[in-house]
Amino acid sequence: MAMEDPDKKTEVVLLACGSFNPITNMHLRLFELAKDYFHETGKYKVIKGIISPVGDAYKKKGLISANHRVTMAKLATKNSDWVEVDDWESSQSEWLETLKVLRYHHQKLLSPDPTNSLQNAIPLTKPGRKRKQEPNRHDPVKKKNQSPDTKSVPQVKLLCGSDMLESFGIPNLWKSEDITEIVQNHGLVCISRAGNSVQKFIYESDILWRHKNNIHLVEEWITNDISSTKIRRALRRGQSIRYLVPDVVQAYIEKNNLYSPESEDRNAGVVLAPLQKHASDSKN
Repeated sequence: MAMEDPDKKTEVVLLACGSFNPITNMHLRLFELAKDYFHETGKYKVIKGIISPVGDAYKKKGLISANHRVTMAKLATKNSDWVEVDDWESSQSEWLETLKVLRYHHQKLLSPDPTNSLQNAIPLTKPGRKRKQEPNRHDPVKKKNQSPDTKSVPQVKLLCGSDMLESFGIPNLWKSEDITEIVQNHGLVCISRAGNSVQKFIYESDILWRHKNNIHLVEEWITNDISSTKIRRALRRGQSIRYLVPDVVQAYIEKNNLYSPESEDRNAGVVLAPLQKHASDSKN
């Protein structure tokens, strides 16, 4: 494997979308596990990880302000030499589909100085600057179509846990055409417990099965059951969260008194943005 020419490896950018309410050590471990997996194949080089916290318009119960969530994520990654936080998604006034965030980051790699606008969140088919792409809308530029020595644009893959993958099955949460474009044009990297039912879930979905070669399942052998929900619960009960989140995040939460029974009731009774949007779309 050491003889592999590094220039022939496909470059990968890992994008994690989610609430990060708050960011935990588990979120950071997802990146490390995925990077190890890709490097062990000998075919990929992970060049960057991006954390993109969801905007406040997502309307999830207990979601505190994006400003705090982005700040905590930046504190958590300030010592990482490859994982960074991007606040483009969280600074939008409306909730954005995950696919649009993937498209935005792909487009940003094509032309490194995008104006901060949704114009960049177009399908993969729109040619970037000085870049011709195949006319076939569903065919992203494949490395093998180019001369072996040229570096293609890095692939932006969606990094997630098994819960996000299985949320594809929740009615009205995702549009099926979005799921198709995510797995077909970008790819999924799903970290799951050994013995998890993710494979069965893929088997039971025609869309996922059709594109299963673009879904990378990474087994997590050193299991980690930390979740933001459990962290918030501990904080509401005045219990310690040390060693579950980075120390700087814990300090920030304490200093700003962030999670309380009151904050957990934010957006209570409000319908989640995607459910609202997709339900109204299906009526029209």
